[in-house]
Amino acid sequence: MKRTLDLKKPPQLSAEQKARLDAVAAMPDEQIDYSDAPYLPDAVWMKTAEQLPHTKKQITLRIDAEVLAFFKHAGPRYQSRMNAVLRSYVEAHKSKSHTR
Repeated sequence: MKRTLDLKKPPQLSAEQKARLDAVAAMPDEQIDYSDAPYLPDAVWMKTAEQLPHTKKQITLRIDAEVLAFFKHAGPRYQSRMNAVLRSYVEAHKSKSHTR
């Protein structure tokens, strides 16, 4: 089953779900149990600059302000990091799209 989440109309949360989320949000990071979360090192999302293709095309792209701020906050070459994340997504989904 495939579901699509409409970010403009998020699903309604029960009072219990809201209370659980609020409790986790109030916790310091050290107290949150991440033991069941899969380990995803930064390397999963990034490739070294040498591995990236050198042919690029300049475009105009609208990006959410929070997304842009996140990448800019990480330092110089934020556009290259954004490209690496997009390339990683494309590579992960290439085989899936060819089977449709």
